[in-house]
Amino acid sequence: MNNKFWTYEDESVELTLNWAKERTVSGSDPKTTALSAKELRDKVGQTITEDGLGPKKALDIFDTLNKATRSADDPMNFAYIPCAPTKAAVAFDEVVSSANVFGGIWECGAGAIYAENQVVDWIKKNLCWPDEAIGTFVSGGTHGNLSALACARDNAKNKWKEEDRYPNGRPNDGYKLIISKDTHSSVKTIAKVLDVDVLVAETDKNGVMSGKTVEKLIKENEGVFAVVATTGTTNTGSIDHIESISKVCQKYDIWLHIDGAYGGAGILAPSVRDLYKGIENADSFIVDPHKWLFAPYDCCCLVYRSPKNVYQTFSQHAEYLEGVDHSQSNPSDMAIHLSRRTRGLPLWYSLVTYGSKKYSEAVEKCIANAKKCAEAINQTDHLELVMEPTLSIVVFKRKDWEIEDYASWSNDLALDGKLLCIPSSINGEIILRLAFLNPNTDIDKAINIIVDTTK
Repeated sequence: MNNKFWTYEDESVELTLNWAKERTVSGSDPKTTALSAKELRDKVGQTITEDGLGPKKALDIFDTLNKATRSADDPMNFAYIPCAPTKAAVAFDEVVSSANVFGGIWECGAGAIYAENQVVDWIKKNLCWPDEAIGTFVSGGTHGNLSALACARDNAKNKWKEEDRYPNGRPNDGYKLIISKDTHSSVKTIAKVLDVDVLVAETDKNGVMSGKTVEKLIKENEGVFAVVATTGTTNTGSIDHIESISKVCQKYDIWLHIDGAYGGAGILAPSVRDLYKGIENADSFIVDPHKWLFAPYDCCCLVYRSPKNVYQTFSQHAEYLEGVDHSQSNPSDMAIHLSRRTRGLPLWYSLVTYGSKKYSEAVEKCIANAKKCAEAINQTDHLELVMEPTLSIVVFKRKDWEIEDYASWSNDLALDGKLLCIPSSINGEIILRLAFLNPNTDIDKAINIIVDTTK
């Protein structure tokens, strides 16, 4: 006798898991592309009905909808910041959903949180941070940056109140945050949410912020509570001069947050590790494993060098939470969240499966691919390298091309499923940008396509 309330359950499980297995093994179709809302309405119509359509019809509809998305994991996708998870990580994401663990508090998710904390410890070790450092996984870089900067503001408020520097710890003309012009756009939005003012530090020709320009702003303005430095800007992959910035922040007792959403993974690569000097002195750090640590969406690791003020900022207290043991590693005490899936587990499983050495090699492979591509561009007569790659992003331009030429070239390659490269800009100048984040990329094939199709 079937006592299940829901119908189609066994069939749904079989159909969806088979689809997921096939998709995980085969990968995505590089010819998939976005469609307009009208086109999608014409293809699938109204999908939610009173009596339901059954699992097969629902999955058929999703298959159609899925074809109207970009192939984030295709080895020839170099647009935006692509996501190229390992097969192990993707497959284990199914396990995470099936386990259905509440990962907000230790009492409910001890085993899963323990595994996540193993990954946090690995990241702490690569940052050269002390054992007392703590961290958790949140949805993405914006969520991680928001939580870190909320903690930084709270830290400044408590400190300044204690010192009687400002009434109630709040500067008369408000809190101020230092960023550069190349800091991720989400940080300005976060500043609005936190009700803080943004000060933009000058950068060099490569978009690199230094301690000198940061110190200038600190001297000229009261109420600076934090500095955001970037290890791998989204547009060009530039790394701010962390060492000099960290010394200035230590001098003035100001919180240093490192946005390593994309390029933070570079700490794993010995060839560029020197560029991260000073990161051991930062107060908080984020990296998105769904960018360059080969995990599926969505996943950001947020780490604090010291637990001081973190729990005070984020611990939630309600009648039904009074029994929570806050001496344990509760992710809800470390960021702006309570309910959460244990999104760090696919990365954990992949790391356990392949080993951390393989991850270092994968990051190095992407850096090597970027350098090889840059060298090939330099050897052409019709292409011009805009700047030498710092990490795994290559920016270049086609001589004598206008914006229409760039758009046409990009669209044609995308429709053919050959390569995905979206035009961008630097200081108002249109450029092409390649983000190498997939170690499975055939770099020789990519170079040939780029060079030949731009002639």
